[in-house]
Amino acid sequence: MATSLIKEQNDQVVLFEDKKGVRKVILNRPKQLNCLTYEMFCQMLKKLGDYEEDPNTRLVILKGNGRAFCAGGDVKSVLSFMTTGHWSFGASFYRKQLNLDYKIGTYKKPVVSIIDGIVMGGGAGLSLNSTFRIVTENTVFAMPEAAIGLFPDCSASHFLSRLPGFLGEYLGLTGSRLDGAEMVKCGLATHFVLSKDLASMENALDSLAASGSVDLSSISKTIHKFVHGAHLKKDSVYKRLDAINECFSKDTAEEMLSSLEELAAKNEEKWIVRAVKSMTSVSPTSLKIFLRLIREGRMLNLKECLVREFRASCHILRRTVNNDFYEGGRALLVEKGRQPQWMPSKLDLVSDEMVGKYFCEVDNDDDWEPLHLPPRPAAAYFAPSRL
Repeated sequence: MATSLIKEQNDQVVLFEDKKGVRKVILNRPKQLNCLTYEMFCQMLKKLGDYEEDPNTRLVILKGNGRAFCAGGDVKSVLSFMTTGHWSFGASFYRKQLNLDYKIGTYKKPVVSIIDGIVMGGGAGLSLNSTFRIVTENTVFAMPEAAIGLFPDCSASHFLSRLPGFLGEYLGLTGSRLDGAEMVKCGLATHFVLSKDLASMENALDSLAASGSVDLSSISKTIHKFVHGAHLKKDSVYKRLDAINECFSKDTAEEMLSSLEELAAKNEEKWIVRAVKSMTSVSPTSLKIFLRLIREGRMLNLKECLVREFRASCHILRRTVNNDFYEGGRALLVEKGRQPQWMPSKLDLVSDEMVGKYFCEVDNDDDWEPLHLPPRPAAAYFAPSRL
C-alpha cells in the first residue's frame, strides 16, 4: 500500500499539454479510473485560471487516460481522512471540487470534453458543464451516489433537472446508466464520435485553434465532420420516457416507488425491475435529499445549485441526521459487497423534518463555512446536443 502511494505521488495525476492556441487537461489516474483527488482539483483550478486569462489560449480540451474519463471523486480517501482525525477534510475536498465545476460551467473560453468511457459523479460534474461534450460507443454515464449514502451532486441538481420530462429524477433516484447515444438524445452530450476517430478529431481541433479562427460555429463544424450516426438500442430507457414520466412525476419518493412496483406487477421489463431494486436498496435519506434538490434546482442557476449541494453534503459529512455515508462507505468501499444498514431503513421513515435539516445553515464553524463562489458571468459558449 505504501509503495503504491509513493508511486502515485511521483506520477503526474493530471497532465497539461500546450499547443498553439489549444491547451489540454488530461486526467492521469487510469488504474483508479481517474478518480479525482484534492491535488487534482488544485492543479486544474490553477491551470484553468491561467488559461482563461492567457490571450494565446483559444480552446481547452479535457479528457482522461485509460478506459474511463472519470469515475468520480476519490470518496474512499475522503472517508479515510475523516475517520482518522481530519474530520473537516471532506468539506475542503467538496469546496475545491465544486469551485472547479463552477469555473468550467462559467468558463470564458470554449471547453471540449472528450468522454470516452466511464463518467460518473464528479466526472460528470467536470465534463457535463463544458461547452462541447463528446461521447463515444464506450461511454457509460451514471450517478450512483445514493448507494453509498451520498446523493448525486457536483451540479447534478442543475444538469439533471434540465433533462426532458422527469428523466433526471429517474437517473438520480435509481443510479441507472445511459450510453453515449442516450446522452446525446437527452441533451447531456452534444456529439457522438466513434472512439477510433477521436485522434483525428483532436488533430482537426488543434489545427483550428492554431489558425486563430475559433468560435462556437467553427468548433461545432469541425467536430461535426467526425460525428457518427448513433442509434438508440431497442431496450433504451429513453424509449420508455412516457412510463418514466408517469412514475417519476409523483410528488414523493414513496409514490414514485409505489408507481414503479405497480408497473412491475404488469410488466417485467428490466429497467423497471432494476429501478425498484435500486430504490429499495440505497439510502432512503439520500433519495429524499436528491428529490428536493432536483425539484428546486429546476428554478435555480448553476451557482445556486452548487451552494445548496455543498450545504447538504456538509450535513452528511457531519452526521447531522444519520451515519449513512460512513455506513455506505464501510460496507461498499472498505469491506466491499456488504449491504449497508441504513438509518432510517425505509423511505416512509424519513420525515420532511429530517430532510429539512440538510438544507439549514451549518453551525458557525470556520472549517464548515458556506460555499462562496465568486461572481462570474454565464458561460460565453453553449452548444446544443446533436444526434
